Amino acid sequence: MVDSLKKPNVEELRPGVKSPAKETILTPRFYTTDFDEMSTMDISVNEDELLAILEEFRTDYNRHHFVRDEEFQQSWDHIDGETRQLFIEFLERSCTAEFSGFLLYKELGRRLKDKSPVLAECFTLMARDEARHAGFLNKAMSDFSLSLDLGFLTKSRSYTFFKPKFIFYATYLSEKIGYWRYITIYRHLEAHPEDRIYPIFRFFENWCQDENRHGDFFDAIMQSQPQFLNDWKARLWSRFFLLSVFATMYLNDIQRSDFYRSLGLDAREYDIHVIRKTNETAARVFPVVLDVDHPKFFELMDSASAANLKLQAAGHSNAPTVVQFFQKLPHIVTIGANLVRLYFMKPINAAAMQGKAR
Repeated sequence: MVDSLKKPNVEELRPGVKSPAKETILTPRFYTTDFDEMSTMDISVNEDELLAILEEFRTDYNRHHFVRDEEFQQSWDHIDGETRQLFIEFLERSCTAEFSGFLLYKELGRRLKDKSPVLAECFTLMARDEARHAGFLNKAMSDFSLSLDLGFLTKSRSYTFFKPKFIFYATYLSEKIGYWRYITIYRHLEAHPEDRIYPIFRFFENWCQDENRHGDFFDAIMQSQPQFLNDWKARLWSRFFLLSVFATMYLNDIQRSDFYRSLGLDAREYDIHVIRKTNETAARVFPVVLDVDHPKFFELMDSASAANLKLQAAGHSNAPTVVQFFQKLPHIVTIGANLVRLYFMKPINAAAMQGKAR
């Protein structure tokens, strides 16, 4: 019999197959786009760089990397209670995000094959990488007697439609913030191996290079479409997507502080570091970035995350639905108001930021 402290408190589709997490504004999303518009893009202005990136994808530096070794061949019952629950959540969220990328990139590779072969092959090879990541994470879940039915996930999830321009903004940031998340955890655990509770973290150094190359690909695409970056609308959308990605990560991670504590990390300090690094990276392509060093920036983020914790608590109460709504409302208003204030905070001109960096 499995110890009740070690058996994760999760809903199952069938024995050993976890029900997908409920979709919320903070869960990883699945995307679709206007494939016809994507296929007519002229990439000639930056085709040399895209071809160089394609050659890197073809080289496939990590083709032998995602191989489980003997360290995985043991019982993980010592990871129990809330830590086990949070670690399974981490694996599920990461697997879902990687699988979302796989589905989008695979479909783009298929749809663009005849009209834009360079982009089609890039997307197909990125889909290969994302499939490896998702499979490795799903296999890790099986060490905790669970897995995700990725086929069921494909059919059951709702898909968010974004025009190509917005797909580029969103996926660029997703890949780059993924790089900074993985490499930050890896470097911390390299310095503090006693905190490495599970061997998957040893793979993060090479893994994050896949994320970095994918981000560079989207950087190159955007550079090939200057109309996506050079007008007043681009300045507004840059701020919107940066804030969306940062706030989603911050609220999610503060909500799961105990998981990061189990790795010897402070969730808030970790997120601040990742946000600053991703913001600096985004300045290489976006016309403006957020002023994350403004004294109010993380103060407003902290207030929003505190409201989110209260919102989650209200959602888990036994109160009637109507009562829950009124319990949640002030916290929703707080989060919304703080995000509006963050959005309208004066941004930093990326060119000026890059000049200072030099």
